[in-house]
Amino acid sequence: MLYCRHLQKGVLLKHTAPTTTLESRTLWHNIISTIIILAIATILAFSFFHITQSDPANIALIYILALIIIARITTGYFFGIISAFFCVIFINWCFTYPYFKVSFAISGYPVTFVFLLTISMIVSTLTTRLKKQDKMILDRERAINEADKERIRANLLRAISHDLRTPLTSIIGSSDSFTENYAALSDQEKLDLVSSINEDSHWLLNMVENLLSITRIQGDTGRVRKEDELVEEVVAEAITRIKKRIPDIEIHVTAPDNILIIPMDPLLIEQVLMNLMENAFVHSETNRPVELQISEESDTITFHVIDYGKGIDEQTLPLILKGEYHVPKTSDTHRGMGIGLSICNTIVQAHGGQIAAHNHAHGAEFLFTLPKGDI
Repeated sequence: MLYCRHLQKGVLLKHTAPTTTLESRTLWHNIISTIIILAIATILAFSFFHITQSDPANIALIYILALIIIARITTGYFFGIISAFFCVIFINWCFTYPYFKVSFAISGYPVTFVFLLTISMIVSTLTTRLKKQDKMILDRERAINEADKERIRANLLRAISHDLRTPLTSIIGSSDSFTENYAALSDQEKLDLVSSINEDSHWLLNMVENLLSITRIQGDTGRVRKEDELVEEVVAEAITRIKKRIPDIEIHVTAPDNILIIPMDPLLIEQVLMNLMENAFVHSETNRPVELQISEESDTITFHVIDYGKGIDEQTLPLILKGEYHVPKTSDTHRGMGIGLSICNTIVQAHGGQIAAHNHAHGAEFLFTLPKGDI
């Protein structure tokens, strides 16, 4: 029992020691900063006073500026208020006749003293309050960002659980049928079951590649490491990879004649292009080629992936990029857009870009925009 008490006390000391050290560092930072700023203000005031023989009221402006800086970089009201007293007394001592004496006998000075002290304290207090308000706003924005990250994470997990479970269930069902009814199945039925397993396995591999791409996004900042890349090379690599996965896909590319270079993580943007082109091919239910159009604006480059199929349900459009759309249970649910588009959205936002989807007269279009400059 005695050992536990000592252990608990030791743990408590471990938790409180860093806090005490931090408070000590903050206190010394406030003291040193206040002394340095007041010293600099005093040197400037002496130089200004001896060069121009200016009125003490003008000298007071230098100290008021020093008070604003002190209130801005120190914590709490204490150092600002103490500095205000110091400034008023020091102006009386150094810059008011008789010099180097504190005298309140000068006609009108007590009123000047009170007004100057009041102004200094108000300025110091308002600056400190504004700093606290800025901190509150910053904390609130951080809380909102954390809430958004948590919502995106939850939506992504829901999409993952759905899109992984469905093909796995299909693989298990097909393999069970193959092993349990092997003798009774015809050669064609066996081939169909193996083909189904193979198709679902490739679908799972595609989703794993999508999930691995997310690991390239830095968790703390939500950003990616970008380097200047040729758009033409990234697009060509994405098309080569998607054709290996889907040999029947046909893609028509339209791009400006000039060379396009933008900062990006090429592997992630290739993944976005592959996801969008695959969705256009799979879900359009048409034999017409998929179009990839690249357009250039003054500050951005936009990639348009266009299909000429059945389009997208208007009620679905606002949800599919957020990971909030749940695919209806059909015989082909493993072909749902689900996780792929959620990851596209995450990747594009990590690049500082935007992604959107809409229907056109003859099908659907997904487009995403990337900035030319690094942000």
